[in-house]
Amino acid sequence: MAAISTRAHGALDYVLAIAIGTSPWWAGFAGANPESWIAVGLALAVALTALLTDHELGLRRWIQMPLHLWIDAIVGILLAASPWVLNFDQRVWAPHLVAGLLLLILAVASHTIPGYERRRAARAGVD
Repeated sequence: MAAISTRAHGALDYVLAIAIGTSPWWAGFAGANPESWIAVGLALAVALTALLTDHELGLRRWIQMPLHLWIDAIVGILLAASPWVLNFDQRVWAPHLVAGLLLLILAVASHTIPGYERRRAARAGVD
């Protein structure tokens, strides 16, 4: 059973997007390099999908939660593998690996149906 509500998932998406996107500066690898571009680009992807997902914290409800979770999982895998795939693991790898694994765990452990939908279904079943 999924342990993370869609509301919590949305909040964590925004927190992770900020952490990943700002990691080049707080982790000291900022510059015109692949490690910075990957972090900022994938952070924007996480933020954009969160904004466009059908959950409590989405601005537009264009992406269904199951697709959002697949996107999070794929972005997490790409982010975690990027230091080795793009050959910058000798300079920096920990922020990419940790954030990627967190996204993957978040994708696997989250509900696929938003809380408001679950509550509506529960009320319909009671009436």
